[in-house]
Amino acid sequence: MTGIDADGIRSAFIDHLAGRGHAVIPRASLVPDDDPTTLFTGSGMQPLVPYLLGADHPAGARLVDSQTCLRVQDIEEVGDNRHTTFFEMLGSWSLGDYFKDVQLRQFWEFLTATVGLDPARIHVSCFIGDEPHGIPKDEESAALWTELFTAAGVDAGQVDLDTEEHAAQVGTGDARIVFYGAKNWWCREGAAERMPVGEPGGPDTEVFYLFPHVKHDPAYGLHCHPNCDCGRFIELGNSVFMEYRRTETGFEPLPRRNVDYGGGLERIAAAAIDSPDVFRISLLWPIVERLEDLSGRTYEDETLAMRVIADHLRGATFLAVDGVRPSNKAQGYVLRRLVRRAVRFAVDLGIEDNFFPHVVPTVAATYASAYPEVAAAADDVVDVLAREEQVFRRTLRRGLERLESHRGSVVTGADLFVLHDTYGFPVELSTEVAGAEGIAVSDTWRAEFDDHMAAQRARSRAATRESG
Repeated sequence: MTGIDADGIRSAFIDHLAGRGHAVIPRASLVPDDDPTTLFTGSGMQPLVPYLLGADHPAGARLVDSQTCLRVQDIEEVGDNRHTTFFEMLGSWSLGDYFKDVQLRQFWEFLTATVGLDPARIHVSCFIGDEPHGIPKDEESAALWTELFTAAGVDAGQVDLDTEEHAAQVGTGDARIVFYGAKNWWCREGAAERMPVGEPGGPDTEVFYLFPHVKHDPAYGLHCHPNCDCGRFIELGNSVFMEYRRTETGFEPLPRRNVDYGGGLERIAAAAIDSPDVFRISLLWPIVERLEDLSGRTYEDETLAMRVIADHLRGATFLAVDGVRPSNKAQGYVLRRLVRRAVRFAVDLGIEDNFFPHVVPTVAATYASAYPEVAAAADDVVDVLAREEQVFRRTLRRGLERLESHRGSVVTGADLFVLHDTYGFPVELSTEVAGAEGIAVSDTWRAEFDDHMAAQRARSRAATRESG
């Protein structure tokens, strides 16, 4: 291992691609411009969709960046060794320029020569093909990977796995190159059969890093494989080869083929320090250490709580930097949920005093060189988030007491609505706390809660009409 930290990896990646003719483009806001279909920028390619679909980018045909991203759908998974709601995606693109041969070689060189990863611990996946749609197996990528492994003195067998379920049943044997089906096909709809006529898509090839000291958890299947969720493998990056377009009868080659590469900075940084735990990297560990100081407890003893708080405060900080403010709607609701979930876990750590002003500056300092706008806005961010923390702390105890009063009974959707409406508890937080405390929640709580929300909106509309 080279000992290169996350800042160094980010800079090295951009330099690596800039030296190969890629124009460096700035990060886009976490709040997408002119895209009502999504709340947040959730991938590096999202701001570049028009160019991947055929428009010419003003910076040229080769691009590189590091894009801040937020995926709220991962919020419940935060707490394991690799999932975060906020992350950085290292990205590079070829818009009708180079293709598989150049892409895989430059990615391999970055991982092995620049970052210093052990080639013997790298595993890859390729697309197995889609016979009903006439899409062939991606033998070309597999052949390129075989060449790269062989040159590094690594034997690289191949195995067809198709589904993750089948992979868990049979394992990979000695194979280093595995073929999956739908998992290694990219399109915006997620599956070839759902693609509308004219929509582009293509195979992708993913790179994983093996942590041999992590034991496979049989809860995820009899055998481990690169795309297993047990934590023994961590995905480092994904190269999408956008080369097909859906037609009335099947697929045809695109007139301009594109490459879309995205790699998780946090995960590559974790591999660089030989840790399967992304929270130990230089972008997150200073936050954890601050939480240890504030709580008097250790990361080893309070791993879940510290991971959640570190992730959520980092994400909340960047949301506030990009102009989001706490509210009960859209992006503001997500920011509020991150803040309140962080506060709830802080209470578990025994941190009773307002602690955001002690942690946000640590986040800002960590990103001072890469994103100076975070440090510039730090005082405003502290003000915004600290106010939200104070408001929630005033109601937290009463809300927790109300949940506790249902111990021995069942929390209904009506109860959850009161917690939301009166105590400011996001409904997801209420159900999460109830589950953690062993308090039963009604199986029909969602429908009941939605009914109460709809009735409240109706009352609000009626009051508005009467006042007008």
